[in-house]
Amino acid sequence: MFVRTSLRCLLFVLCFVLLLGAASFAFGEVVLKAGSPFKEGHILVEAATKFKELLEERSGGRLQVELQIAQASEEDVNTQCAEGTIDLQFTGGRPVEVFAPQYFFFNAPYVIKDYDHFLRVWNGHLGEEAKKLVLQNGNMLCLGTVYRGFRQMTSLKPIRRPEDLIGLKLRLPVVKTWIAVWESLGVEPVPVPLPELYQALKEGKAEASEGDLPQIYSFKLYEVQKYLGITNHLVGVGWVTMNKNSMEKLSPEDQELVRNCIAEACQWATEKIKSGEDELLAKLRELGMEVIYPDADAIREKAKPAIEKLFAVEWPVTTWEEVLAQ
Repeated sequence: MFVRTSLRCLLFVLCFVLLLGAASFAFGEVVLKAGSPFKEGHILVEAATKFKELLEERSGGRLQVELQIAQASEEDVNTQCAEGTIDLQFTGGRPVEVFAPQYFFFNAPYVIKDYDHFLRVWNGHLGEEAKKLVLQNGNMLCLGTVYRGFRQMTSLKPIRRPEDLIGLKLRLPVVKTWIAVWESLGVEPVPVPLPELYQALKEGKAEASEGDLPQIYSFKLYEVQKYLGITNHLVGVGWVTMNKNSMEKLSPEDQELVRNCIAEACQWATEKIKSGEDELLAKLRELGMEVIYPDADAIREKAKPAIEKLFAVEWPVTTWEEVLAQ
C-alpha cells in the first residue's frame, strides 16, 4: 500500500513538473544570453543593458536577457555567438573581420570618413553583401550598429607628427589589416586581447594604445597613460549580431520585438555618444590626460600606400575611391 501511494505521489509530481514545462513553453518564456567583451561603462554594454530593459518590459517579462559582460575576449565572444553558446553579441568589428573579411574595410583606419558615411555604405549594396556573408559563414544576423566615436591614441609621450610613431610600442587588437596600416607608419605593434589592455600598458609591455573615448574611459587608461592624441583615425562602430538558430526559435512576433528593441537600443546608444563626446573628452582631461592634436592629415598621407594595397589584396570587392564616393 505504501509503495502504491509513493508511486502515485511520484507520478503526480512528475505530471506537475511536465505541466509547468508545457506552460512555460506555451507562454514562450525564453532567456536570451547576450555577451560583450567590454566592461561596465562602455557604450556597447550600455546598449546591451538598454536592450535588456526594453525587451523584458515590452514582453511583460516573458523574454528575459542574461548579460555576460567582460567575461571573454572579442574573439571568443564572436565564436560563442556563431556557435550558439550565447544568443547575441554587442561587440566590435570581429563578425565582419572573421566572416566577411573582404568587406573589413568598414572597420579599418582612415577608410570611412564619419558615422553618416559609414551608414550610407553599410546600408548600401556593399553592406548588404557583407551581411549575407556574416550570415552564410558565421550563422549570425547583423541586427544593428552603434556609433562608438572616433578612435584616438593614448601614449606615454606626445605624438604630434608621423616621425613620432617610429618605433612606438603600440597595443593593437589582433587584427592583421590594422597591424599592416600601423606597421607602415613605423610602429612596433603589440597584439594584446582587449581584456589585457590595461595590464599591458601598466607593465610596459606596450607604451601606447588606440581606441574610442568610451574604451579609453571605461578601461581607466588615464591611470597608465599621460597623453590623449586626437587622431580621428577610425570611425568606431559596434555591431549587434544574433545567432540565426536562436532567432528562428522565437515566434515571428517575438522576432520582430527583438529586432525593434535592438534598433531602439542602438539608436539610443548612438545618440548618447554623439551628445556626450565633448563631455567624455572633458572628463579625461579632468582625470589628468593631456589632450594634443597631432597632424592627422600627414599621418593619413603616410598610411595611404598601405591602405591602397589592402584594397587590392584583402578587400578586392571594391576600391577606396568607390567607398569614399558614397
